[in-house]
Amino acid sequence: MDFAHFNTRELLALHTAVLGTLLERGVLRSANSPLADYAEGLCARALGLKLVENSTAGYDATDPNGGKIEIKARRLTAKNTSRQLSAIRAIELQRFDFLAGILFGPDYSVIRAALIPHAVVQEHGRAYAHTNSLRFILRESVWEIPGVQDISDRLKAAQEADQSAVGVVS
Repeated sequence: MDFAHFNTRELLALHTAVLGTLLERGVLRSANSPLADYAEGLCARALGLKLVENSTAGYDATDPNGGKIEIKARRLTAKNTSRQLSAIRAIELQRFDFLAGILFGPDYSVIRAALIPHAVVQEHGRAYAHTNSLRFILRESVWEIPGVQDISDRLKAAQEADQSAVGVVS
């Protein structure tokens, strides 16, 4: 689709309408940037997780065994190739058992995803005391760390199922 003929207000209105439709379909849980909500929903479908309420501190979902999963995603673009996930607060409280880290392409296609034990996140992340947070980067080497599970194929399959159920805009 060519959006060049739309003015800024029209583009923002279109963005709002698209977010509204995604909310109605249950793809998103809020009207914020869709990346986090989309990642959480996709991960839940792919791994059979149950999403918790948005205000739950420290994790986003539970697995069938009661394990707590924090879900973080990063969308890579030509202008921003950073793989740094958003801040993880109070890592020492161990509010999650696993971090599901997902890298998306510019078009929201899954590039890679990993299920990372809390201890690995804590060991390989970088602490920032002034914000009481930890920053974790999904480098390619993460998938080689013992205990890390590659869940890329499962997320790609869930994404493919979503596309075939609704259709794809091209």
